Amino acid sequence: MRTRPVIGVTLDAEEPGGYSKLPWYALRKNYFSSLAEAGALPVALPHHPELAGSYLDEIDGLLVTGGAFDVDPSLWGDEPVHPTVTLKPGRTDFELAMTRGALARDLPVLGICGGQQLLAVAFGGTLIQHIPDSIAEALAHEQPNPRTEPGHEVAIAGNTLLASIVGKPRMAVNSAHHQAVATAGAGAVINALAPDGVVEGVEHPGHRFALGVQWHPEYAVDPADPLIFRAFVQACRG
Repeated sequence: MRTRPVIGVTLDAEEPGGYSKLPWYALRKNYFSSLAEAGALPVALPHHPELAGSYLDEIDGLLVTGGAFDVDPSLWGDEPVHPTVTLKPGRTDFELAMTRGALARDLPVLGICGGQQLLAVAFGGTLIQHIPDSIAEALAHEQPNPRTEPGHEVAIAGNTLLASIVGKPRMAVNSAHHQAVATAGAGAVINALAPDGVVEGVEHPGHRFALGVQWHPEYAVDPADPLIFRAFVQACRG
């Protein structure tokens, strides 16, 4: 019997340069340490969409991480592509296969930042391609100060999974995105909003645990951030 639930963690991918002269995977350590500290056994998932079913056979939950790229607007039928949008098709294809497969099996899913946006698309939702073009007087969602500090607050919607986890109506969050959720998808719920109205979280009550947050709780800039990982890991225990 497993003492720690196995949680698959999606990786970022980079082209040659910097760390290696060959293509490489990367991910910040605090994703893994946050899960381990919450009681999980995190494992990295290389990008092989054809292996999604086999990966899902072996894990108890899925964490879809963020990264310096965007979800392809064609996935929700939007065009043309905004000039600020940066794509990583191989990563997105894999993460979408994993996310849809996990939801179909009712495995717990936590989406962070771009992972939250991908989760909304998997729910059937849509995104805003570039916040400054769509939200008047928007906050600086690509905050100028370090990610280890808050960028703004969010209001947590009552009677949501997120509200039950964090136990308070507001949180301080960091912010590193220029896309955002526009609609959450059929049956899904928006659970957090920034002061300018930008969506900061989604969830789907039709699943055992399907939660996405736009910020990065692995930095723990708010005392409630670790509670998100604890709740996710507990859901992965079955």
